[in-house]
Amino acid sequence: MEEKIKVKSILVTQPKPETDKSPFYDLAKKLNLKIDFRSFIHVEGIPAKDFRKEKISPLDFTAVIFTSRNAIDHYFRICEEMKIKVSQEMKYFCISEAVALYLQKFILYRKRKVFFSADGSNDGLLEILTKHKADQQFIMPCSEGSKNELGQGMLKQKIDFVEVTLFRTISNEIKEVVKKNFDCILFFSPISIQALKEQMPTYKQKTTLFGAFGLVTSKAIEEAKFRIDIMAPSPNAPSMAVALENYLIASLKKSKKK
Repeated sequence: MEEKIKVKSILVTQPKPETDKSPFYDLAKKLNLKIDFRSFIHVEGIPAKDFRKEKISPLDFTAVIFTSRNAIDHYFRICEEMKIKVSQEMKYFCISEAVALYLQKFILYRKRKVFFSADGSNDGLLEILTKHKADQQFIMPCSEGSKNELGQGMLKQKIDFVEVTLFRTISNEIKEVVKKNFDCILFFSPISIQALKEQMPTYKQKTTLFGAFGLVTSKAIEEAKFRIDIMAPSPNAPSMAVALENYLIASLKKSKKK
């Protein structure tokens, strides 16, 4: 099996896992793959002293909208730095189940106060927000300079919300690692695609496979005129590691038939 798999080198555009317990490591052993990790971006938090200048307090809101794990991290960081105790009655609206489950790092997770888009899309979350707009005041943590389509949709639905900048996303130097010509590159955010386009404007995808996690990332790849070969999440592939394994095994079966 291993000799017939043409894809051998994988670049995961995320930080290297802190432990060996990663599905990518398991997959590498199973299919004899070479998997490298290199985040295309890093995140810096906006200091609490700068946030205070916006004269906005998390206590003025009854619900929080989270579109990423970074937003969760920096929302609770700001609350801690400002010595704010988040109310147990606070409601949380998340872009996906994976983001919603990440809340367990900070709160006692209860389904009655956590809502999420079933398909991980802005439209799915917008539908839920619209149902609750009459009795909630929403705060939405975001990245500096982010283009938020969800916010535009909320304005059209006349949903009362305030968008606050709690962190900024900065591109890492990626030219040298991309030049290694990996057989497959896995992307998890549209900003990683933006980093690739900005630093390597003449980059050609050619035979390199691109994997996309999430609808927003997929859209960014398509808008950049690249090809998407592997997508997640899906009913058969809840994670990118599973999607990659499914793709490789399917490719192997096709090669055997030829």
